[in-house]
Parts: sequence; C-alpha cells; structure tokens
Amino acid sequence: MAASLSSRMATACRTHYIALMTETDPRLHPYSLEILLPKADGGSYQWAIRKNGKLAQRSDRSLHSEDKARENGLAQIEKLLSGVGDR
Repeated sequence: MAASLSSRMATACRTHYIALMTETDPRLHPYSLEILLPKADGGSYQWAIRKNGKLAQRSDRSLHSEDKARENGLAQIEKLLSGVGDR
C-alpha cells in the first residue's frame, strides 16, 4: 500500500530539517554532530554524535537551547578527538 501524500511530505520535511541541523566540519572527522529538536514547544534539545555515520554517543541531559546543545556536543567531540572517553 502506498504511503499517503501527507505522510511522504512530513517525512521529507523532517529529513530535510534534520540534515540542516547536522554539523559535518572536516576538523571533526570522523565525527559529526546532530542536534535533536524538542518534540514539543518549550521542550529541550539534545545532541547525537555519529562516527562514520554510525551513532556513537547521545546526550544524557536535556539542554534548554540549540546553542547549548551544540556547545555541549562539540565539547564532547573534542574529548573524543583527544582520546578521552574513546571506546
């Protein structure tokens, strides 16, 4: 059964927006930072770190702004790049 037009559009919009929230700075290689948006208005932001596209870490704290989530996620990537906490 084919998906409805509205569900296909919602998936495309969600995928497009997530892509805009992903940081793929060459200095972060092999890591990338993905900012996860709140599920509801007034909710909190979280981040996910991917290593070569595979989920490596996810935030365990709820952060109040996109900037705080990005700052916290980038700090964690810096630790991983320096070898601290690398598995």
